[in-house]
Amino acid sequence: MRMTDEMVAAFGPRRIAPVGRALIKEFEGLKLRAYRCPAGMLTIGYGHTRTVKPEQTISKERAEELLTEDLVYFEKIVSDTVRVSLNDHQFSALVSFCFNVGAQNFTHSTLLKLLNRGWYDQVPAQLLRWTRVGGEAMGGLVRRRAAEARLWSTTP
Repeated sequence: MRMTDEMVAAFGPRRIAPVGRALIKEFEGLKLRAYRCPAGMLTIGYGHTRTVKPEQTISKERAEELLTEDLVYFEKIVSDTVRVSLNDHQFSALVSFCFNVGAQNFTHSTLLKLLNRGWYDQVPAQLLRWTRVGGEAMGGLVRRRAAEARLWSTTP
């Protein structure tokens, strides 16, 4: 079942479950000083990339605020592009994935195309394909995708 505009208006924007937020925080880690991630992106806090400046430092409280702001954006991307119904864990797994790979990669992914055809069972395998940076497999991404696949497959 697809969320209609009326349903969204009635229930408000869909939010990531606490287990999904915790997954993101675990795999992103907390860095209070700007750094370059393995993909070369300037990053701070819990994986925030949009407004980071070199040598920037932030507080833990600001890192939490930035994560919340970032999640609102990625929650909307997932809500706007997924045309089939999702339980809370499925939604959270996709928000975590989208947060990590970026909106552009998510919206053009085979994963999203297969899901929107109703092929839910294909999602875990599709998640596990996204483990490389610059052609090199990254252990952290392997573990993250496995955690997202487990979350996807767990009933809330």
